[in-house]
Amino acid sequence: MLKKGLVFVAAASIAVSAVSSAYAASGRDYISVVGSSTVYPFATTVAEQFGKTTKFKTPKIESTGSGGGMKLFCTGSGIDTPDITNASRRIKYSEYEKCQNNGVKKITEVKIGYDGIVMANSKEEAQVTFTKKDIFLALAKDVPDPKGSEKLVANPYKTWKEVNPSLPDTKIEVLGPPPTSGTRDAFVELAMEGGCKQIGWIKALKKKDKKYFKSVCHTVREDGAYIEAGENDNLIVQKLTANPKAFGIFGFSFLDQNGDKIQGSIVGGVSPTFENIAAGKYPVSRPLYFYVKNSHVGVVPGMAEFLNEFTSEKAWGEDGYLSDKGLIPMPEAERKQFAADVKGLKALVLTK
Repeated sequence: MLKKGLVFVAAASIAVSAVSSAYAASGRDYISVVGSSTVYPFATTVAEQFGKTTKFKTPKIESTGSGGGMKLFCTGSGIDTPDITNASRRIKYSEYEKCQNNGVKKITEVKIGYDGIVMANSKEEAQVTFTKKDIFLALAKDVPDPKGSEKLVANPYKTWKEVNPSLPDTKIEVLGPPPTSGTRDAFVELAMEGGCKQIGWIKALKKKDKKYFKSVCHTVREDGAYIEAGENDNLIVQKLTANPKAFGIFGFSFLDQNGDKIQGSIVGGVSPTFENIAAGKYPVSRPLYFYVKNSHVGVVPGMAEFLNEFTSEKAWGEDGYLSDKGLIPMPEAERKQFAADVKGLKALVLTK
């Protein structure tokens, strides 16, 4: 059943034997995948293709958010834990450490491609151009005193026009992901911190007090201007259609799939298009990943074959079916490297 190169754990391994016994006793004969809502549509597409073209059952994919997925993934090995977790940002050292402490010793990291994070609104309204500084001033909990002194005050901005006279005179209302989301993590790092650094005296804080700097730049306001809309990005798209004055934050793939209803805002003078993200021009873009529990490969039916499908050129290649869903393919050299890592089940090693 398994390709020779994918078998890395000896049959006599105590860990694998324990997992094998658990799977046999329970009868679970499908792959369990959790994690990122951004990676969810890509993983679902691969799972459906896998279910149609092999003798294995279609994997079960759950959208729990990157943080939620890592929490479930790292609880341990065995029947009641996921086999794979999707993530729209890299695993954190604290999560890796939790995995190690709970017996999930060998994990393979697989980058699958790239994605842009968009701020989108309804096509019933005009397309808007933001700077990263605009985004920070609109969404941060504390911002520089508008009167000009080098001190922070509770965010006083109610409308976009108050942030920047060139922006619409409409209420700041942004629907976005919760703190457990990798999209939220990446957005505050790339967009908000990026804007934060454009304010000289705040940028200088990074050298003096890195922790305080991060707190200032990454803390989202909680007064109703930013609305946590859960891990269901399709729901955000629906709410933008119902409320054309609002903006939503999600991955490029959801913009790509709903281009008849919504449009992506221009950020830093660059539109969130497939070409701009692939070329590295769009400033709010990030890599996407999934993580494999190596002890489950060779034990859970179809694991090796599913990994082969996901990392095949027909799936994640330049002309693969995932690019039709909005995934930005990696350069060929990267694809070859990660495909090789999967085949050899290369164990990730993270250090602080």
